[in-house]
Parts: sequence; C-alpha cells; structure tokens
Amino acid sequence: MAAYTVEFVKSAEKEFLRLSAKVREKFIDALQLLSISPFSELLLVKKLKGAENVYRIRVGAYRLIYEIIGDRLVVLVIKVGHRREVYRRR
Repeated sequence: MAAYTVEFVKSAEKEFLRLSAKVREKFIDALQLLSISPFSELLLVKKLKGAENVYRIRVGAYRLIYEIIGDRLVVLVIKVGHRREVYRRR
C-alpha cells in the first residue's frame, strides 16, 4: 500500500501556520494518519456535499478540508480554520 503525500495550497498553509501551536500539533498527528489512509475511520472523515473527492476532518472546533487526488496519491489541503469560518465561500 503506497503512502499519500500531503500538500497545502498556499492559502491553507498560511491558515495552518496561524493556528495555535497546540491545535497545529493535533493537526500534524491527523495529517500523518491521512498520509497513510485518507479515509481513516480514526479521524471520523466526512465527505463534503456538492464536491467530488473533498473531505473534512475535525480537531475540536477546527476543521481541515482536503481533496484526494488519487491518480497522484496526493492529499491536498484546501482550507484550515475555525468551524464558523471554514465552510464559507471565498
């Protein structure tokens, strides 16, 4: 079983770096699990409606939204933030 590579879009990387160190550390643990299995039941992954191959994981009040690019084995992090803001359109 091949491992997935985790990549960030530039805006998601900035959002990630703005998080507190405590929350960031929890997300790093979650991202390590995602790289092994992007559908891990341990993370309670949920598919987002209205988009193909887009999922979210939850860490407390924060969410990480990602897309799976299966042909390249990439987990692309699209957005990171507090739950009240992360689902809003740009």
